[in-house]
Amino acid sequence: MVDFDALNAIIAPEAEAMGLALVRVAFFGGDSDPTLQVMAERPDTRQLTIDDCADLSRRISDRLDALEEAGKDPIEGAYRLEVSSPGIDRPLTRPADFADWAGHEAKIALKEKREGRQRFNGTLVGIDGDTVTISDKEGVEHKLPFDAIDTAKLVLTDRLIAATVPLSMEGADDMEEEGQD
Repeated sequence: MVDFDALNAIIAPEAEAMGLALVRVAFFGGDSDPTLQVMAERPDTRQLTIDDCADLSRRISDRLDALEEAGKDPIEGAYRLEVSSPGIDRPLTRPADFADWAGHEAKIALKEKREGRQRFNGTLVGIDGDTVTISDKEGVEHKLPFDAIDTAKLVLTDRLIAATVPLSMEGADDMEEEGQD
């Protein structure tokens, strides 16, 4: 089992030293393809460049390698490190995410059933204290404790795409689709 508190304590300072905010640390893939996934973003743009990903990946790798050499490796066995931006249909992992993305469609899955349901889809209303509110397609508001949320993510919509401005479109006109002559 991976100790996520320990991993966050190792990884967050590396991201913060680069001026980045840590969005999520996850471990998946089981025995066949164990992967440590780190998502981060620039707080001002909510995006991450390829160079940011490479730099953060090197910082995290160096830190984890040093811990392994000291006999304090937080992850047993081999694994793959994946550093990325959260993307447009991003996971919502921090209380601020539920405030920042209010008005957008989201999917929320709870750790246990509540109100007879475990999954809620609709428009994020926001967060008040530790209570997240989501309004379903019938307009019914569901108030969910933040700590009860297992996973939450934005739903890709035209409105979300319009609200997510890329850092740069430089070179986009010069790109060619593969296979074109």
